[in-house]
Amino acid sequence: MILKMTDTDTAATLISADCPFAKLPDHLLIEIFLRVPISDWGQISCVKKQWAKLFQEECLWDAALIRSFPLAGQAKRWPGPIPRGLSKRRYAALYVSKQIFSLHDEIDEIVGHTYLFLREQLEVSPMPLPSGILHGTIIADQFIACGKSQDKAYELASLIWLAVIDNLEETEQTFSVLKRLALDGEVFLPFPYSRSYNVQWRVFERLFTDFRDCFNHVDYYDLLSLAKNKFQMIPSAWLGY
Repeated sequence: MILKMTDTDTAATLISADCPFAKLPDHLLIEIFLRVPISDWGQISCVKKQWAKLFQEECLWDAALIRSFPLAGQAKRWPGPIPRGLSKRRYAALYVSKQIFSLHDEIDEIVGHTYLFLREQLEVSPMPLPSGILHGTIIADQFIACGKSQDKAYELASLIWLAVIDNLEETEQTFSVLKRLALDGEVFLPFPYSRSYNVQWRVFERLFTDFRDCFNHVDYYDLLSLAKNKFQMIPSAWLGY
């Protein structure tokens, strides 16, 4: 059975008390929803209050976690300062690790949680951002607590920074965050981050391509001058206003 919420008539039919589908018990609804593409879950949860409540409860996310990530139940003790959370959070972290990082090892869930944590901090935290986030200490500590070496911890932290920067939406908050990161320079990824240069490059790249129209002339030329001093050679795509 394929469930699609693409028009108001379909939704109205499912809400109707006369529709047999509307009378199904929760455990059967969960089994049906789990067979629907995850991209449709947002629409499904808006059809009925009963369905919205299901998507807020742990029973659905417990089932989704077991179905999509059967090895998740074998996870070891959770280390580090970033919390694991309940089943919905764990599902999101594992989904991220699979879709964005293509990971399938013992640290995949931890990478997913770290990605979600960093992205949320950048998207919702007031400026200035907490120093523990900018310096990456919380992120590195997460992997060191898992038994990774410092070099590996910094490599993973930089990989996550790159993914988060790539996936931030084009909003005013993102523009402000990227400007702050560009101006802070060495502050947000200090030594011994092994790939901080790549992360800094990506920050400027997004600013000068996706957000060029958001600059005033003064800020644009100030950051362009900073980029030239930092990287020496810069792409032609970054030039011009």
